[in-house]
Amino acid sequence: MTEVTVRSLETMAEIAAAEEIQRQTWTMGDLEIIPAHALHAMQHSGAALLGAFDGERLVAFTFGILGTEENPNRIDQVAAARLKMYSVIAGVLPEYQKQHVGYQLKMAQRDFALRIGIRLITWTYDPLESLNGRFNIGKLGAVCRRYLRHFHGNMSGINNGLQTDRFEVEWWVTNNRVKARAAGKWRPLRLEALLAGGALLVNEATIGDDGLPIPPLNYVSQPSNLMLVEIPTNFQAIKRADFDLAQRWRMHSRDVFEKLFDSGFIVTDFVPHEDERGQPRSYYLLTYQDS
Repeated sequence: MTEVTVRSLETMAEIAAAEEIQRQTWTMGDLEIIPAHALHAMQHSGAALLGAFDGERLVAFTFGILGTEENPNRIDQVAAARLKMYSVIAGVLPEYQKQHVGYQLKMAQRDFALRIGIRLITWTYDPLESLNGRFNIGKLGAVCRRYLRHFHGNMSGINNGLQTDRFEVEWWVTNNRVKARAAGKWRPLRLEALLAGGALLVNEATIGDDGLPIPPLNYVSQPSNLMLVEIPTNFQAIKRADFDLAQRWRMHSRDVFEKLFDSGFIVTDFVPHEDERGQPRSYYLLTYQDS
């Protein structure tokens, strides 16, 4: 684990360094990055612009703005009653990834939200990216009940023609689920134990001759309080090797998640697994009405 110092970005030079992190992390072009002057202006107006520093070098950052959560049960829609933070973007330089830096940044973002009385942070990510799923849902304790089709539209250099579907996750920072994970008490769930306890595996994939997982043509639809949805463990490898298969996974998972969310299910955990052949597998756990 790399020891870094996490704090707010303080100078224009530090904020400008966040532009380069966007380029390196997300392979963004100049037209797609959030420019330094915009980051600075929003930070000046209350946004959370936090960086991880190795010495004096900015190696990662996260940016969150204040927003409001839609509440269809309130007629007045008073903004103060619906305040949240929206985590717009985060980036960690490639050589600092998988070294706990991103987790330290999210904990600092949580602390920022708690200091100003915000209980909810939301953000979006591609649900087929298993590393992000394990981090966001498993390690941080976020939940998801909303699927957004082609949320960002076409994005050059990132999705290369694949529709930009996203999970919108909710991170309730005062929730016991989140508190336990922040205290280091979360342990990954075991697939065998969940299946023995009555969980249903919705869409077991088969492994092709090339080692890539293939989604089933049909999937389990009968209800259970616990449902497991399989996703690829390495979606990036699928996109590089077989774009048609990546498209199949996008459409298949879209159909599965939209139906489950419409039926009242919520993504509440992430389950990594290694099968009998040593093949890594990845699953989301969904519970009915967060039961």
